[in-house]
Amino acid sequence: MTSIGTGYDLSASTYSPDGRIFQVEYANKAVENSGTAIGLRVKDGVVLAVEKLVHSKLLMPGSNRRIETIDKHIGMTTAGLLADGRHLADRARDEATGYRQTYRIPPPLKAVADRLGLYVQAYTLYSSVRPFGISTILAAVDKDGPELFVVEPSGVHYGYNGAAVGKGRQLAKTELEKLKFSELSTREAVFEAARIIYLVHDDAKDKEFELEISWIGAESSGLHEPVPADLFAEAERKAKEAIETFE
Repeated sequence: MTSIGTGYDLSASTYSPDGRIFQVEYANKAVENSGTAIGLRVKDGVVLAVEKLVHSKLLMPGSNRRIETIDKHIGMTTAGLLADGRHLADRARDEATGYRQTYRIPPPLKAVADRLGLYVQAYTLYSSVRPFGISTILAAVDKDGPELFVVEPSGVHYGYNGAAVGKGRQLAKTELEKLKFSELSTREAVFEAARIIYLVHDDAKDKEFELEISWIGAESSGLHEPVPADLFAEAERKAKEAIETFE
């Protein structure tokens, strides 16, 4: 940071003279150094996809998943510090369970995103804690139809048709802006998600990665679950072919 930040980044509760909270900006930097995660809200559901960088050849394939289930109809993925992501996933499950027990209905995604955003924002208020170093994508199909929200390290959250967080977010957003979400099906969105993840990973060819994709919609009976193995294999094959053509 510049000299104006000297001494003002020691606490998450301290503003700099120009009104910035440097620890929140540092948390955003942690997100930018992580693998890319994207979400697509289409006409009949939502698709989540993530580029999970493999840091060691000794890791077992399929372990340390970056996409988690919050409620039967709610999925979540994060970009940033993995441990922070798991903590927030547990918190989101608690919020969803609390809503279900109180109102006896499946929790709407907006309510879960609101509560999670308040929790994240609380960690920017006290000097004894640090902001969460993750951006969170939440997806669901609820009474309002397909929904997609992003919760930032500052606690602010927005609804999106297409969202991207992580290192390759700029290129991913450029590709997402080309899509007509209202015309895509979840099956078509799976192919687009795989293509975009492979495209953004092309800048880091020297690093191995695993692709994770899940969906919620009519194809999955309204449940959040990984896409079927045959569809996943086809999406991965087409994504690789698209990258070879692009090159």
